[in-house]
Amino acid sequence: MQDATPRIEQQDTPDGKRLLVRGAWTAADLTGKLAWDALTAQLASLQGQDRQVQWDLGPIEKLDYLGAQVLWNHWGRDWPASLQIEPHQREMLETVAQFAVSPPKVRPPDWRAPLLLLGRRLLGLLDHGKALVQLVGQLLLDIGRLIRRPHQAPWRDLSGHLYHIGATALPITALVGFLIGVVLAYLISQQLRKFGADAFIVNILGISLIRELGPVLAAILIAGRSGSAITAQIGVMRVTEELDAMRVMGIAQGFRLVMPRALALAVVMPLISVWTTIAALLGGMLAADISMDITSSYFIQQLPAAVDVANLTLATAKSVVFGVLIALVGCHYGLRVKPNTESLGQGTTASVV
Repeated sequence: MQDATPRIEQQDTPDGKRLLVRGAWTAADLTGKLAWDALTAQLASLQGQDRQVQWDLGPIEKLDYLGAQVLWNHWGRDWPASLQIEPHQREMLETVAQFAVSPPKVRPPDWRAPLLLLGRRLLGLLDHGKALVQLVGQLLLDIGRLIRRPHQAPWRDLSGHLYHIGATALPITALVGFLIGVVLAYLISQQLRKFGADAFIVNILGISLIRELGPVLAAILIAGRSGSAITAQIGVMRVTEELDAMRVMGIAQGFRLVMPRALALAVVMPLISVWTTIAALLGGMLAADISMDITSSYFIQQLPAAVDVANLTLATAKSVVFGVLIALVGCHYGLRVKPNTESLGQGTTASVV
């Protein structure tokens, strides 16, 4: 019985080395693991030999396009210098050579690529900045229109945003503020006890929570909770072509979409900031009473003397700015959403970030 294993035999002749291709070079014979591993090892051992070596494909029993592709790849996708081949085998190899796909060439690293990337990022930032400036200008014009014609204002939209952005956010902001106050008071008490300065915990908690942490915590929570919702709402309107319908009907998008959300957040953010600060102070008061035996009555009595009214005024002003910025950024990314779900997800993520 004749051996059909695909293999290559070497012969030394007076004219040089000769390679005889034997066996069945078909898909059925090459896909076996043992046969393929043996043939791969043999081809690897023949790699790098002189191209003047003689190839003889006459002894091949069977040859299909897969076998021809294996030989063509081994030859480096080029014809060897000396080749004995049957006409039907040559026709098959020519077909493989015609339709063979060359491996992609690895491009050398381009030194201009980082500069081009930096340029694209800068142009993108300038584009976002330009759009935000236009949004702020349109908001000011819409507020002027609201003052001149208050009967045309979208009061129902404004009241709805006040409820959904403000009232529904009270539980989560109170919980986070309370926990932050407890943790902060506990950590501060561990350090003040070393120096016998227990009474100064009222000053530290009062200034840090009222002036800084309260507005910042409220802004972060509202940005993640309501800022993403604003972008998603306007983005869905883009996907469902409601924004195009508003443009066709002559309804100003800034007056009906941007201005109510900006005004609602400008009103709500100071209130939520005060609410979060009160919850944090209650948590700090509780932790100070437990860890340092500072009573609640002493804490409440010393707090007005430790924190000036100017700190509360500054915190309220910052909260108004935070609220307007959250609304503008959410509306900005919502209006830039393209009419597909992938862009909607990317815009919502970018808005929160």
